[in-house]
Amino acid sequence: MLTIEPISAFQDNYIWLLQGQSEGGVAVVDPGDEQPVLELLERRGEVLAAIMITHKHGDHTGGIAGLLEAFPGVPVFGPANEPIGLVDRPLTEGDVVTVPGPDMAFTVLEVPGHTEGHIAYYGAGVLFCGDTLFAGGCGRVFSGTHRQLNRSLQRIAALPPETRLYCAHEYTADNLGFARWVEPDNPYLLERQSDTARARSRGEPTVPSSLQLELRTNPFLRTGEPAVIAAAERYAGTRLANGEAVFTAIRNWKDREYD
Repeated sequence: MLTIEPISAFQDNYIWLLQGQSEGGVAVVDPGDEQPVLELLERRGEVLAAIMITHKHGDHTGGIAGLLEAFPGVPVFGPANEPIGLVDRPLTEGDVVTVPGPDMAFTVLEVPGHTEGHIAYYGAGVLFCGDTLFAGGCGRVFSGTHRQLNRSLQRIAALPPETRLYCAHEYTADNLGFARWVEPDNPYLLERQSDTARARSRGEPTVPSSLQLELRTNPFLRTGEPAVIAAAERYAGTRLANGEAVFTAIRNWKDREYD
């Protein structure tokens, strides 16, 4: 059985800690800061067995060196197509890796767009998707392209609807605010906003989410829905030819007028 729990870092990052049934240690996903990880491991008497990286940004990689200093020789899995110097297990599309610690097998999906070589880890009914897909939203386009990110999101959308999605930031409330701009009459959105507000008032994380919930409420996965198309065309001031154009319009809308 795989146990997953968040470690909070910075203002809104989540570092995911993975533990299996064996006593072979734990793995962490996207440790932007080593300190909260080291403190938790020391408090519990746990040993770090693996580091999993989704992309190159410093708030996901900044803790690697400190963790390796404390746990020399720990394997660092990460994207082969991004310049992350401490990654010693470079991964590409279709690789299947058994991660030490939880001793779980994950299939690597290349999901570029936020960055040029972003990857995700899929296995045991869960997806560690970094900054590609957020609860209620998606990542900005930095060193990738809108076309890449849209295709990556559509690829995620094709996974089983019960898939649990572990993104790397607590952006849900903000993302749902924009989603209401796009679909103000979506009843699932109204319910999700209320649930999110209650969770945050209790200091609880709003992730992971389920793919089924994202398909109902996340405008970036709903670019074929009439209401989303209509909203995107109102913003763009023109007819939009396809889902990619709709995606690009609403991503630009959020970047330029909401964030």
